[in-house]
Amino acid sequence: MSVTPIPNQGARASGPTWRSVLAFAWPMTLKAIILHGTVVIDAYLVSALGEAALAAMGLAAAIAGFVLGAILAFANAMQIRAAQAFGSGDPVFVKSALASGLTVSLVIGLLGLGIILVFGEALIGSMSPSDEVGRLARDYLAVFSLVILGEAIGQCLSSHFNGCGRTTLPLYSFCLSLPVNVIASIVLIHGHLGFPAFGVAGAAMGSALAVAVQVGFLGWRLLRLDSDLFRVPGWRQDAFPATLLRHLVFSLPIAATFISATFATHVCTLIYARLELNEFAAMTLIAPWIMVAGTIGMQWAQATGIIVAQLLGQGQTEATLDRFLSSAWRGAFWAAGAVALIYAGVCLSARFLYADLSQETRLFLLSFLPVLLLLPFPKGSNAICGNTLRASGDTIYVMHIFVWAQWLFRVPATALAVLWLDLSVFWVLSLLLWEEFLKFPAFHRRLLRGEWKRAVFDQN
Repeated sequence: MSVTPIPNQGARASGPTWRSVLAFAWPMTLKAIILHGTVVIDAYLVSALGEAALAAMGLAAAIAGFVLGAILAFANAMQIRAAQAFGSGDPVFVKSALASGLTVSLVIGLLGLGIILVFGEALIGSMSPSDEVGRLARDYLAVFSLVILGEAIGQCLSSHFNGCGRTTLPLYSFCLSLPVNVIASIVLIHGHLGFPAFGVAGAAMGSALAVAVQVGFLGWRLLRLDSDLFRVPGWRQDAFPATLLRHLVFSLPIAATFISATFATHVCTLIYARLELNEFAAMTLIAPWIMVAGTIGMQWAQATGIIVAQLLGQGQTEATLDRFLSSAWRGAFWAAGAVALIYAGVCLSARFLYADLSQETRLFLLSFLPVLLLLPFPKGSNAICGNTLRASGDTIYVMHIFVWAQWLFRVPATALAVLWLDLSVFWVLSLLLWEEFLKFPAFHRRLLRGEWKRAVFDQN
């Protein structure tokens, strides 16, 4: 197995620094932004077909999104496992992490497709506002099933490369697939170049072709860089079933955290719909900015977790771990500052960005500024703690913090603020900040205890 060492571009020769995190984080950040942008582009291309087609794509994508969300959740867990394996230098561990992650991802994808096959038509029928929307949604979902299978493989390979420090490869795969998606969708939606016009199903075909390109590129790089793994004998545990079970035990708490966050966000969005119209419009406008700009801080934290997992796998000293985390933390505050500046730019330029909206809606956006200027800092620090603890294997504790903060505080507090107390949208948005403050002591107390620095992976 060829190896890619942890980048060390800092002044110290004793270990990685924030520059190492930057080398890992920028490709991951760009990939995440491109992923979010792809959704926007697909919606824009389909919008030319009218509201029915757009509604059909949104309905089908919402159903498929639950399966894709589960695949992404387990891919995040595999990323940390791959980093632990890569840091250990044990090719059996690396092969075991890859094979186990791929098996789990494919099983989830196939189970999700089975559920969609059995219940999808009834679900579309109950949710679609008209027969036309339902028919278009079924056509889209039938083709989009290929995307789900492709993502099950592609996300797994991306996590393997990220964990091994090759974070540019998943970015390159997205850079290759994005133009394929756009061009193929335009051709197949509208019937150019002699092809029939498939309408909304053409958008799904374009996505399927793009995923095929992405998976093909990642598979080719895997064969070129890690073909030796296929010749490594044995498994991390005595046999593959035991290895797969150990991988599941490690992955389930991480996956549960991401799945819980997705459901909690959907529930809160439904509650936001009960706000006054201008307030709901302001929340709807700021939500994508929070997601996209927040990617900067979140990917920085994930890159930090990857390097911590590699260092722990190498058996590095506590002094090296402390030095690295201190440097990465300083970088996280700079990343949080960049996110805060983006939020400030959006709020302060609302009258130019959203000139067609009412002044009241723009004033609500401006009122969000104090919350958004503070939010990235505790959120980024909590993310550093969470990813560091996960890298050490302390996944259940991290899951408890996230899940209980979401379901015992954010969701009920949002319902109380909107449905009963009828509070201003400013206070509703501020609950995101209060949630981070609530998690802050639990995360930082656990990290400062230092047990994560003594984690070993010889027997797990």
